[in-house]
Amino acid sequence: MKIFSGIQPSGVVHLGNYLGAMKNWANLQNSPAGENEAIFCVVDYHAITVDYPKDEMPQRIINAAKDILASGVDPNKSTLFLQSDIPEHTELAWLLNTITTMGELSRMTQYKDKTAKHEERAGLFDYPVLMAADIMIYKAEGVPVGEDQVQHVELTRDLVRRFNSKFGDTFPEPKPLLTEAKRVMSLSGSGKMSKSDSPSTYIAMTDEPDVIRKKISSAVTDDGQSDDISQSTINLINLYGEFAGQGEADKFMEQRKAKTIKYSEFKPALAEAIINELEPFQKRRAGVTDEEVKKIFTDGAAKLRPIAQETLKEVKEKMGLII
Repeated sequence: MKIFSGIQPSGVVHLGNYLGAMKNWANLQNSPAGENEAIFCVVDYHAITVDYPKDEMPQRIINAAKDILASGVDPNKSTLFLQSDIPEHTELAWLLNTITTMGELSRMTQYKDKTAKHEERAGLFDYPVLMAADIMIYKAEGVPVGEDQVQHVELTRDLVRRFNSKFGDTFPEPKPLLTEAKRVMSLSGSGKMSKSDSPSTYIAMTDEPDVIRKKISSAVTDDGQSDDISQSTINLINLYGEFAGQGEADKFMEQRKAKTIKYSEFKPALAEAIINELEPFQKRRAGVTDEEVKKIFTDGAAKLRPIAQETLKEVKEKMGLII
């Protein structure tokens, strides 16, 4: 199966990004008998749909690649590249715009969520079409995404069916590949973990051990005695399952149901489990240089651009644009 996914260079990678995307990428890359062909991307064009510090963006792009590599993605097994290095993505997005309706884009949940925090912009509105182009340009069949991106993959599937029906069979219908990890919620107990919130509400992949201990110690839980278990407590126990194993998490869940849980014991155990997994990640990340990332990007674009060019040529021929 050909797989495509991307991550924005937004400055901070937290546990939600790691469990929901990058760890899953490494697992898919290492499929039995090499059955998956994996293509991963730092999507810098998506990152500029809202205000961003332009002076920081070059390093943010490099850091995003370092995070991907530290998570276990191997450039000898997968292809990693920078979105803006292959302009065929944006050209295909324009062509797909001609078969996309305003109604479809206006129903996108992420657009509604983001415009609640940012001004309405054409780039935000059209974001899902560029995402569709990212996927379709390589004729990907599987797209590892979090739950919040499934709606965009469904739009991509609609555009594939519409294009194939209108212009002839060209693209496979990609399916979303969801991680088995539960959605990671904010340590504040409200909403999903987000890098746009206060740093105290998320665990960054580069956080030092003492910072992690402090953040987990301050994480919101219920009182341990009520009949209803709060979502914030469930979130922390789920996190423990990701880092210490489901069996260990089940023990704490049973204690919570029995109203015998001691958060003074559970929270330090959770913090140490996270620290133990992040230690090798942080060591691998520290070993990747900026120059290595630039070479990986260059090699990735050189490998993929001929594929993108061939797909775009086929699309333009079928749309009657080549004379």
